[in-house]
Amino acid sequence: MRGDRVEIVIDAGGEVRTYVIEATRNGRRVEIETGRGVVTVSEVTRSGTPVRTARFMATRILALVEHPAADQNIAREVPEPQQAGSSG
Repeated sequence: MRGDRVEIVIDAGGEVRTYVIEATRNGRRVEIETGRGVVTVSEVTRSGTPVRTARFMATRILALVEHPAADQNIAREVPEPQQAGSSG
């Protein structure tokens, strides 16, 4: 879904780098595959054709964070916490 994105944080030998793969158009999605020590993150079309692909060594990945697209029907407000207190 457009707006889906995945952030990949890797150890680049003395520094930390962050890469972002995002579904850039309607109908596209981001898929993650793991195999043989390699993590593949791809933006794919509805039919499954990869548009962009990034491959990372699994041993170098510090974090892999998925950010789903925001649903327009869900309220994004955070309710205020109610405080436990004395009433009198």
